[in-house]
Amino acid sequence: MKYPARAEKQVRKPSQKLMSETPTDSPEVPMENALLPEVPDAEGKANSNDNPAERLEAGSGKEECPESMSKRQRKKLLKQKQWEEQKDLRRQKRKEKRQKRKLERQSKLDSSSEGNDRKCMRREVVPSTLRLIVDCSFDDLMVLKDVKKLHKQIQRCYAENRKAFHPVQFYLTSHGGQLKTNMNENDKGWVNWKDIQIRTEHYSELIKKEDLVYLTSDSPDVLRELDEKKAYVIGGLVDHNHHKGITYKKAVEQGIGHAQLPLGNFVKMNSRKVLAVNHVFEIILAYLEKRDWKEAFFSVLPQRKGAVPLGEANDSSKHTLSGKEDEDNDSDSN
Repeated sequence: MKYPARAEKQVRKPSQKLMSETPTDSPEVPMENALLPEVPDAEGKANSNDNPAERLEAGSGKEECPESMSKRQRKKLLKQKQWEEQKDLRRQKRKEKRQKRKLERQSKLDSSSEGNDRKCMRREVVPSTLRLIVDCSFDDLMVLKDVKKLHKQIQRCYAENRKAFHPVQFYLTSHGGQLKTNMNENDKGWVNWKDIQIRTEHYSELIKKEDLVYLTSDSPDVLRELDEKKAYVIGGLVDHNHHKGITYKKAVEQGIGHAQLPLGNFVKMNSRKVLAVNHVFEIILAYLEKRDWKEAFFSVLPQRKGAVPLGEANDSSKHTLSGKEDEDNDSDSN
């Protein structure tokens, strides 16, 4: 026969006695929880710190940030808040700035000078088939100073051809001379120029004789129109008129065509009708654009030539040329 197990005598601990004797309306709480201060659980703590910026926005702006947040963090949150608030304002400012730049560009195009207009219209450039050749075979007739002057004139020809509305095919020939070598010594970048052909052959070896026309002021033939199928030769000589008529004699000896620009038909000059290499080159470029010899001459000729329209008094106060003064322009080119 089994007897029920004897119930152990329950021994009350002192702590339990004290708790049971203390009157309370709440249910019994373990001793451990009763003695510890109230601390939010992990979940509640996380929720309270999810977005400190939201807590700042909820206040009036003067509300103190949580004590657990450092001063740097508070500044960062305030700065972030300001950045968010000014987002639309920044977008509007960028839009206004773009619009302002657009209006400025349009204004510049409308009020630009003729030089700027030419630059803007570069897209409409139509290259000419006309060929211009500078005959650089006269270096034995020039001192080094004059060779350098000729080099500068050729540089101007190159620059004007690059800017022209109808650029020509530009050749330099130095058959029988050493001008190319001299130029290389003075300008290391000479042979790297674009849109220019530097050849050591004679021009008659590059182009048929029937297509060649030597431009010289001593020729009895006057050029009326430019034939863009032709190749026009300009004598590359700076000799201060010491070798008069040399280019005309050369053309006759070689049996090629020759002609002079119709300068005497439109212009009265105080000096001989001998122009520098770059002046002849620029006049041809101007004629290709304007198709008017008179306009071409007076847009290029320098004031020192004292040129005035034919039939009018030689009054320099009434007639001011647009060409620039050039001390390096004495030559026997035309």
